[in-house]
Amino acid sequence: MEVWFSEYHTPDVKLTLRVNSQLYSGQSSYQHIDVFDTPEFGRVLALDGNIMLTERDEFVYDEMITHVPMAVHPNISTVLVIGAGDGGVVRELTRYDQVTQIDLVEMDPDVIEVCRRFLPGNASRLDDRRVHLYYEHALKFIRRCEDMYDLIIVDSNDPFGPSEGLFTREFYGNCFKALKDDGIMVNQQGSPFYKEDADALQRSHKHIVNTFPISRVYQAHIPTYAAGYWLFGFASKKYHPIDDLDVERWNKFNLRTRYYTPRLHRGAFYLPAFLEEMLVEVEKDVAQ
Repeated sequence: MEVWFSEYHTPDVKLTLRVNSQLYSGQSSYQHIDVFDTPEFGRVLALDGNIMLTERDEFVYDEMITHVPMAVHPNISTVLVIGAGDGGVVRELTRYDQVTQIDLVEMDPDVIEVCRRFLPGNASRLDDRRVHLYYEHALKFIRRCEDMYDLIIVDSNDPFGPSEGLFTREFYGNCFKALKDDGIMVNQQGSPFYKEDADALQRSHKHIVNTFPISRVYQAHIPTYAAGYWLFGFASKKYHPIDDLDVERWNKFNLRTRYYTPRLHRGAFYLPAFLEEMLVEVEKDVAQ
């Protein structure tokens, strides 16, 4: 008998993957955690029925949320990672010797333990000496921080339910306060293709534009995410994501990547017309 896993992107659209076997299923204090093995995408992590990552395409997300700010800011040493309990973002950050401190705030310790067990390719660097794990809600953690980080990466779930508070003006204001004078914040902004997601993107972008002097949106193509089209936000106190991109400096790191390149970096910020119109609409309201 064939077994299939389906994630609804809207009430009328779903992504379905054939499953070889279910490796783990359990209820944590916060959410239901599943790990499947699939023939096309390898192992898949799902939280409350929503795909968080697959072995096949996680590199796109983790590289684009990490290497974009690292190629812009000239001296990132202290980093706060919010969410990302699977470890993929931490894995990418630890490839930089200049990074001396990575604080990972994950609400659900079960996510980290499940990923250590079933997704070691992602979780392999969570025991790096520079990584400090904090099991608490990011909203509480960030309120205690001031002028501490060069980079904040917000790798949260979608802006609904428990993660909704990570897309508010208060939260972005606390991130601004937690950053040093030239700090950068990067966050996942979801997909702009379906209406509910597009509305959430506009709300989030409005809050960020109201908080940071520099705010841009960039894109990547991730097959298992909604519409296969995903967005990230780049917010900065000082650095522009294209004007301050230092290709020569980044190339000296000699990092082998599968998706990110400095040339792609520039192109990721050139958005399709429908998305530009959505963002301009928000930015006009802020300017007024």
